[in-house]
Amino acid sequence: MCRECARACHRPVTSWGSAFIGWKQARRVIETYRFHSSRGLLLTEPTSSDVEWCGSGELKEGVDVPVIGVPDTGDTAWMLTATALVLLMTPGLALFYGGMVRSKSVLNMMMMSLSSIGLIGILWVLYGYSMAFGESVGGAGLVGDPTQFAGLQGLLAGVYIPDAEAVPPTTEVAVPLVFTIPSLVFVAFQATFAILTIALISGAVADRMKYGSWMVFAGVWASLVYFPVAHWVFAFDDATAGVGGWVANDLAALDFAGGTAVHINAGIAALVLAIVLGKRRGWPREPMRPHNLTLVMLGAGLLWFGWFGFNAGSAVGSGAIAGFALLNTIVATCAAMIAWLLVERFRDGHPTSLGAASGIVAGLVAITPACASVSPLGAIAVGAVAGVLCALAVGLKFRFGFDDSLDVVGVHLVGGLTGTLLIGLLATAESPAGVDGLFYGGGADQLGKQAIGAFAVLAYSGIVTAIIAYALKFTIGLRLSDEAEVTGIDETEHAESGYDFTSLRGGGGLGTSKPIEPTTATPTSEPVPATAGKES
Repeated sequence: MCRECARACHRPVTSWGSAFIGWKQARRVIETYRFHSSRGLLLTEPTSSDVEWCGSGELKEGVDVPVIGVPDTGDTAWMLTATALVLLMTPGLALFYGGMVRSKSVLNMMMMSLSSIGLIGILWVLYGYSMAFGESVGGAGLVGDPTQFAGLQGLLAGVYIPDAEAVPPTTEVAVPLVFTIPSLVFVAFQATFAILTIALISGAVADRMKYGSWMVFAGVWASLVYFPVAHWVFAFDDATAGVGGWVANDLAALDFAGGTAVHINAGIAALVLAIVLGKRRGWPREPMRPHNLTLVMLGAGLLWFGWFGFNAGSAVGSGAIAGFALLNTIVATCAAMIAWLLVERFRDGHPTSLGAASGIVAGLVAITPACASVSPLGAIAVGAVAGVLCALAVGLKFRFGFDDSLDVVGVHLVGGLTGTLLIGLLATAESPAGVDGLFYGGGADQLGKQAIGAFAVLAYSGIVTAIIAYALKFTIGLRLSDEAEVTGIDETEHAESGYDFTSLRGGGGLGTSKPIEPTTATPTSEPVPATAGKES
């Protein structure tokens, strides 16, 4: 590929998480050109490893995927950090959810989040990554080939340690790449998205779902819903495979980091599962207040911290796009928190800590799909609208009678829809996505694409979730017995208690239930200080 051709193709390059608007093949050309030229590897005449772009807009020669090359150390370092940040979000979610339930359910609630790490992490390596990012079966854009990268085959071989004395000699690292980072780093990064998505659903079924049934549901749902939907939204043509998902490539809906694949997907699944499972005993007659708002606030803070990896990490690089997404993530979340508190102040008379924490999450959810499509002022608008709508939406469960225990529907479904659809209104061509929404003179075309992508995911996820939930309900069962629910799910499912104070009630000290025998004081001639026995 020649330099003139590359300049002719140059446009703002969208990130991994952002669907490309027109010239989708040029995207791969530009990135391949930049990667090779930065290392002096680009030749003036096309070679078998180059991509040739002609003026007619036809791709003359394809790229073998995965590309073998030298990873960019800066991009790789950032993506390793982003992966750790996103993984931290699941323990953060466990704290957030754990504080919102009653004390007799805190351990189970945290276990439902944390156990998704173990289960989904294994499934992702076995076949999940291949279903999400493998070659689209039949070229239909619906699901990746589950055998292509099964067990991560095809992504391991390479030169990890150069050896000048080897035959043939190697002078630099050469490993399978996704853009400029090692494929295995990308695999790990995307695994954390799958883990978090499943964990989000658990908040709708607090207090009453069998732990074993939850684990079975989580594995089946990930396989039949999340992995295919991730392929629709995140798998771009000629990136991890030749043909990717239909939402990303054919529809070209914008979703930078997972408003559809993560939040709308998890939100509608939570709604369906809560309806099939039924209400908690006593809801809504009995108050079921959060037992530890300190945990809730701590969890919200960890989620906000980890979300920088979620959004800025979706740039799959440490450049300007990551910085753009990070700033929008900050300001949208600030706006949503303030908006939620204002709704509480005018509606209820008091702004609450739970409202502040919920507003933080609502803003993070809404800006997820839009963080590389809107300006910082647009991000403030996205956050403010989401804060108001989600604060109002959490009350819908009382009106319609579905027991969404921890407001997964009101925050994640409504917030995800809000952010996804507002792209069609507030997107600006000055952003990395390079697209104008309706309010910036771009017409309603992008809004239509956003709506189709959002509601396609909603419909598919809702229908398949219902099938899975009813199948489990009439086979292994979903719900605890009434007696077990009253006793508490921590005791009945895990034989543990989050707060065990029984050992201190008999006066026998910590770690023993045997009371201390009374003793007779021994007279002493030494004076006893007046402060003895008092706390200093």
